[in-house]
Amino acid sequence: MEINKGMTILEILNTDRGTAEILQNSGMHCLGCAMASGESLEQACMVHGIDVDVLVDEINEYLASK
Repeated sequence: MEINKGMTILEILNTDRGTAEILQNSGMHCLGCAMASGESLEQACMVHGIDVDVLVDEINEYLASK
């Protein structure tokens, strides 16, 4: 399965819990906050100043390697 920038952080975490480390290493340290289930990865990346396309690629590379 691949993730996309329209998915919520919660959806991504539910896809594979190993994605939590990638998200945290990218600068998202609030994985348990209320917004994790309400905003898209793209929205969260804008708030945190993270390049969403780079992060999506990194997560999908991780998922493909499993």
